[in-house]
Amino acid sequence: MMETLNLLLFAIEAVGYFALMVTLLHFRHRLGLGMFLTALGVMHFMETYLAAVFYVPVPFGIVSPGSSVFFAGKLMMILMLYLHEDAAVVRQPIYGLFLGNLLTAAIAWLLQWHSIIEISAGKAPNFDFLNEMGGLMMWGTALLYLDSIGIILLYERLGRVFKRKIVLRFMICGFVMLTFDQVGFFGALYYFVGVPAAAFWGGWKAKMFAVCIYTVLFAIYERWIRRGVSTMSARPVGDIFHDLTFRERYNDLLSRTGRDVLTGLYDRARMEIEAPTMIWDSLKQGQCATVLILDVDHFKDVNDQFGHLQGDEVLKAIAARLGTILRASDRMFRFGGEEFVAVCPVTDHAEGARLAERLRWTIANSVSTPDGRPVTVSIGLASADEDGVSFTTVLSVADERLYQAKKNGRNCVIGGSRLAEVG
Repeated sequence: MMETLNLLLFAIEAVGYFALMVTLLHFRHRLGLGMFLTALGVMHFMETYLAAVFYVPVPFGIVSPGSSVFFAGKLMMILMLYLHEDAAVVRQPIYGLFLGNLLTAAIAWLLQWHSIIEISAGKAPNFDFLNEMGGLMMWGTALLYLDSIGIILLYERLGRVFKRKIVLRFMICGFVMLTFDQVGFFGALYYFVGVPAAAFWGGWKAKMFAVCIYTVLFAIYERWIRRGVSTMSARPVGDIFHDLTFRERYNDLLSRTGRDVLTGLYDRARMEIEAPTMIWDSLKQGQCATVLILDVDHFKDVNDQFGHLQGDEVLKAIAARLGTILRASDRMFRFGGEEFVAVCPVTDHAEGARLAERLRWTIANSVSTPDGRPVTVSIGLASADEDGVSFTTVLSVADERLYQAKKNGRNCVIGGSRLAEVG
């Protein structure tokens, strides 16, 4: 009788939790998403405390509602938040909970350095309890971080097999990730508070039971309340993972770091980081790589005759034309002043020479000084591994050939002993 009553209360708690959280999620545009996120996080201490000390018998074992109902519900709510919003929104509670609990554990440690007095008999602070709970909360949020990323990526992966069966995907994700979580969190419970092994199996069964309840409620919500709004993502799983881990912010920052302010091309510092890797990667694939170095002919005369502002406009025009010729895999850097370097991976010497000629011809026929005279460039060309295996060596050879191009009358491409073309 007692076990049956506990199971009934277990189900009521799960239904109540789901109903409240889904209401906040459903009306997030009216109430504000912050209400849902706050409610999602405020239960974390209670979940952890109950998982450590509060256990009840049910027909299939010994369980804690803190872990089996509320933590399981939190993870399923995170998946629902992703289905309603996107990965960039989901990462907010994940990182917020992790940092908040890190702060909690740090404060609990710092408080122990105070000299305290007991103002109520028998009410002294229990620092062993604080340390114990702090450790469990940190471990729990670390697992939640992995659970949250895992459940979303698994949901998207399952979409390849069960494209329109979102309820089935929801349930499978819950089964898999909460099994992973049970293994990870039980280890911490056993270590910190000595929870017996019997609670592992009861807790796992309870989480699977909770997933079934949440799946039924999710299906009802999708069918009759949300009315089957599409929850299928068209984005690659890799992009979703980048959103969850802030990788897209890093990529955006990286793309804007190391840029030349005037031309928008990558600068010399970025070249020294990326170019050697590009050369090495091509050689590892058994392919060649080509380096071009370009110098604007008589650029000093442009500055002297028309001023530095007009000279800057010429450089920007050249950079724009270079961008229209180079391929997606190529990189163009501003080497300094009126010199530019192009690194072309998986490109042999002959192909590099043809690319260099297209660059030379395009600039000569589309960039001009304010008085209408064409602007030309001289180009030196070298390839790995024909002219060396390191970027520094190849660049040095290309620079020597640029000097030869200038001696040969400018507006030409020199690669090896060959004069590619003279304008």
